[in-house]
Amino acid sequence: SLPYTVFPHRGGFRPTPPNPTTATASYCTHGGFTLIEILVALAIVAIALGAVVAESSHYIASMVRMQDRTIAHWVAMDRITEQQLLGTWPGPNESNGSVHLAGRDWHWSMRIIATPDDSIRRVDVDVSADDHRDRVDATAIAYLERPAQ
Repeated sequence: SLPYTVFPHRGGFRPTPPNPTTATASYCTHGGFTLIEILVALAIVAIALGAVVAESSHYIASMVRMQDRTIAHWVAMDRITEQQLLGTWPGPNESNGSVHLAGRDWHWSMRIIATPDDSIRRVDVDVSADDHRDRVDATAIAYLERPAQ
């Protein structure tokens, strides 16, 4: 008899059991995974990990954007507060400048606009990071009352 014989498992040769009458069923069955099964499992894991990485990068980008918008809002509110504390009555005009806050440079643009009520001025402030001035990160609007004389 040959040292190898065909057993009904996933198509291969297995050694002949030492005593065919006492051979257990586990000896004849296949106990591992095929290469195709392993590749399919790896593909599923790779797709799942890809989705996790994509979602994580989206989350991080959202956090950075939220931080930019918060700091830009602080810059806008600082400009409005500064204008309120001056105690002067500004005429309608436009001004702009830059400020350094939280380790970055921020560009601001302020418009003071007359309103139908002569004792009130509208103040619009737009703020953007210096490295991307084409995108406004925050806008703040306030109203100034004419100071008492």
